[in-house]
Amino acid sequence: MKKLLMVASVSLLSVAASAQNTQWYLRDKTDSTAGISVERTYRELLKNRKSTPVVVAVIDGGIDTTHEDLKRVLWVNPKEIAGNGKDDDKNGYVDDIHGWNFIGGKDGRNVSYETAEVTRLYVKLKPKYEGKAGVAFDRASLKPAEQKEYDLFVKTKAEVEKNQKQYQAQYQGISGFYTQYKTAVDGLKQALKVSKLDTLTLRKAADTLTDAALKRPAMGILRVLRQQGVADAEDVTKELEKGIEQLKSRAEYNYNPDFDSRAIVGDNPNDLKQRDYGNADIMGPRADHGTHVAGIIGGDRTNNLGIMGVADAVRIMGVRAVPDGDERDKDVANAIRYAVDNGAQIINMSFGKDYSPEREVVEEAERYALSKGVLLIHAAGNDGKDIDTAANYPAPRFIDGKAIPNVITVGASAERNTSELIASFSNYGKQTVDVFAPGKDIYSTVPQGNKYENNSGTSMASPVVAGVAAVLKSYFPKLTYADIKRIILQSATPYSTKVGRPESEDTVAFSDLSKTGAVVNLYEAVKLALAEEAGMKGK
Repeated sequence: MKKLLMVASVSLLSVAASAQNTQWYLRDKTDSTAGISVERTYRELLKNRKSTPVVVAVIDGGIDTTHEDLKRVLWVNPKEIAGNGKDDDKNGYVDDIHGWNFIGGKDGRNVSYETAEVTRLYVKLKPKYEGKAGVAFDRASLKPAEQKEYDLFVKTKAEVEKNQKQYQAQYQGISGFYTQYKTAVDGLKQALKVSKLDTLTLRKAADTLTDAALKRPAMGILRVLRQQGVADAEDVTKELEKGIEQLKSRAEYNYNPDFDSRAIVGDNPNDLKQRDYGNADIMGPRADHGTHVAGIIGGDRTNNLGIMGVADAVRIMGVRAVPDGDERDKDVANAIRYAVDNGAQIINMSFGKDYSPEREVVEEAERYALSKGVLLIHAAGNDGKDIDTAANYPAPRFIDGKAIPNVITVGASAERNTSELIASFSNYGKQTVDVFAPGKDIYSTVPQGNKYENNSGTSMASPVVAGVAAVLKSYFPKLTYADIKRIILQSATPYSTKVGRPESEDTVAFSDLSKTGAVVNLYEAVKLALAEEAGMKGK
């Protein structure tokens, strides 16, 4: 699913070979590498220039507020007193020190898992149309509005049942393989008296062991590591565990019509104007995705630890609205409004879905952000689809078909300027995707113990662009959202490289996959901003 728009393992063969633990995307672009020239920008163009901190809101699943690379750069509500149980600044939210959580209850509990939007639509229509789908039924007897609704019921019912069955089967299959693999790894470690099974240890074991009961699993594990391009058996174990967790989530929660976690929040889900719900816990129970996104934007560049974010003068505001499942339109709209009302100038939105039944309320919030001059950065999605024709929400256009001027839609690119320049999972669209940014093997912060890891997805590409936008706004504070969007798109590096079209065997020019046909580049963006600034001073 593309709930959090982070590519996940769903089978052993999908365990991707991880890049080294480096931030390749910060390096300069070359003929072979599609980096965005971050370090060169600070070294050559911004060295002696002053900056003003910019607030970037991360609407996501949660942020680890204790992480060593994030705690210094978190937004702090200047008018709120922590922990006193009062709404000191009278903004409607109690103790919102670092942001707000729209998928939590006033009693402190939090939504972790949620259904997919298609499941919620099916459940909503089921009482009216259950029993009619799949049996002889005179559709023509229904009124036109009911015909449309009935068709949606038939479609959602089929999709939910198909997905639940598919993911349940995959979950059971990979769980079985995991058990066999883990048993073999643990048994071999014990027999060889080693704590680690890397390729060197396995090669020696395969060459020297005479006991077939040990030699066979050693050769099998070694084969798996070579197939996946990793050096340690534990790498495969971790990826399998991630895949199992996500498959279980999809089968048991996302596509389960009987699952409902909304009671935790305690709001009226159908009251789209309601805003006074949630709690101040912006971390929540599943902060992996949001923590990774936040680190890409603004990981502390001064502490000599872990990673460095794209932006060096940023304050990260956490707005929790995206569970493990599809976000609700009501929560997204409220998250946007909260961010705008509390000073965010840029909002990162690394989430998306195929259905948006309350699309109007989201668009109202986007128009509100537009009226306040706030720039929205949105991930294009990970389905390998052309979103010029495939549904993807929040959409880059209003319902009336007009482009949303304060939105940048971002696809994911990879490190090498080769046929694999576009990440194989990335959505694309000549009319709907504005630009690409690094989104494969991106090294950033993860929660629970100051950890870091590589992740891939348009979720990782979107915060790269949000970071670029934050740099422009912090060093050139007079720039409007429109200026920043124009500069980012005009300065992006175009590529005509022939690449494989995602989810297809076709070959296409990279330049045909987005409006710009380009990958963002911070150096070129700052250079253009400097040139325009000099031109204004010369007038």
